[in-house]
Amino acid sequence: MKWYLNVLKKYAVFEGRARRKEFWMFVLFQTIFLIIASVLDTAIGITFKPNGINLGYGFIYLVYSLATFLPNLAVTIRRLHDANKSGYMILFYPLFILSLVLHILIDPLNKNPAITIFFVGAFLSYGMAIHPFLQKRSNR
Repeated sequence: MKWYLNVLKKYAVFEGRARRKEFWMFVLFQTIFLIIASVLDTAIGITFKPNGINLGYGFIYLVYSLATFLPNLAVTIRRLHDANKSGYMILFYPLFILSLVLHILIDPLNKNPAITIFFVGAFLSYGMAIHPFLQKRSNR
């Protein structure tokens, strides 16, 4: 829990480095809190339901996600710095999000498996394109 609180204390600090443990402990607690927020939204009955489809999250989830957006971004950039990568590498992430959003917009009820296969392929190809840049280089 101290790692999570340390990240929150460095709310918008983009300089420096974040060790592996600091990053992954933040991700662990962030995931736990998001699951709790989703369960609370469902239990209270305030989940978002566009077109009658229950999304499984609501106002609590949304507020928590927005409140921790900057710390999440900051710790990710500091983690990239620790791996000797530029913080600008984070600009590749919107490609993943765009792929998922397009999939949801084009086939919201997942009725066409061909579209799903296409977008999963696109998602994986982005990952394969970025993967070599995220690897540490050996000092030869």
